[in-house]
Amino acid sequence: MNVTPKASEAVTVAIDLAKEVFQLSFADASLRVLAHKRLSRSAFAREFDNRVPLHAVMEACGSAHYWARRLQRLGHRVTLLPAHQVRPYVLRRKTDRTDADGLLEALRCEGLRPVPVKTPQQQGIQGLHRIREHHKAQRTAAINAMRGLLREFGITIPAGAAKVRPAVLAALEDGDNDLPMALRHAIAGLLEQVAGHTAAMQAIEASLAEFNARDTCSQRLQQAGGVGLLTATALSASLGEVDRFTSGRHFASYLGLAPREHSSGNRRKLGRITKRGDTYLRTLLIHGARANLRSALLARKRGTELNRTQTWALQLAERVGHNKAAVALANKTARRLWAAEHHRRAFDPNQISLGPATAAH
Repeated sequence: MNVTPKASEAVTVAIDLAKEVFQLSFADASLRVLAHKRLSRSAFAREFDNRVPLHAVMEACGSAHYWARRLQRLGHRVTLLPAHQVRPYVLRRKTDRTDADGLLEALRCEGLRPVPVKTPQQQGIQGLHRIREHHKAQRTAAINAMRGLLREFGITIPAGAAKVRPAVLAALEDGDNDLPMALRHAIAGLLEQVAGHTAAMQAIEASLAEFNARDTCSQRLQQAGGVGLLTATALSASLGEVDRFTSGRHFASYLGLAPREHSSGNRRKLGRITKRGDTYLRTLLIHGARANLRSALLARKRGTELNRTQTWALQLAERVGHNKAAVALANKTARRLWAAEHHRRAFDPNQISLGPATAAH
């Protein structure tokens, strides 16, 4: 009679993470499933304390980096796989067990690139960026609310966040307008909320500046045009070492800045950018490219000498428009950032990429 092997004989374990219930699939060296376990959070925390080293596979989702660090401290090897790339390997209907088994199937594919385990500091910097975005969204909502309310009473506020507070204070102190007293008090409260959100954003930026002063990677990234404190610290915390990517093209594609391709046979069709990867990082790079393009335009009007990148960007903007040129410049910036990190060179806006037979990048 065949005896089902026990989980103690496994060398690999696939873990479907959750808040309270964790599903485990144990497998042998050939990734054949040996056993399944369904554990509570407390039982899962004790499961790996006294086991021989295993290869743990998880999706890079919520709490994955925490559990990965915890398992690594116990001597286990951890692989985090991108969640959206694991989904096609889930067979049959979705359950916790099939999700865990799908991780084992995905592990067979050598084309899937693991996600590096983040340090607590990297996750902390990412958290600061998320909180700053929260305060920015709340501040923008409050500003738009005040603009809309005052416009109903014939009071318009000039464009620009810096002009909002003086204009609102002037409207509140003006006794000749039709603003009811109750609304004046409510708008004053919104004005204080805007000040609070602004102060919170400035405090976070000060914390990011302290991190930047200690982090050599983000300092190197800021040498590129259009890459400031926010972009550099976000890239450093989210991606770690940029040169872990195989090429600048791979890095730009990871950020979703590469064209979407739909080709067959001799017919090649390139469309808009894929918009894959981290939306926040891509947004920062594109906004930085817009600022860089605008700076080049002003420099040309003043008669200042332009570098090769600025000249190329302005010529491209004349052909395809400002928006497409900004995205193309963001793509070029990402690829050159990779080249500078990979070859440990300072960012050069006049860089000319040569063929691999000569001296790549």
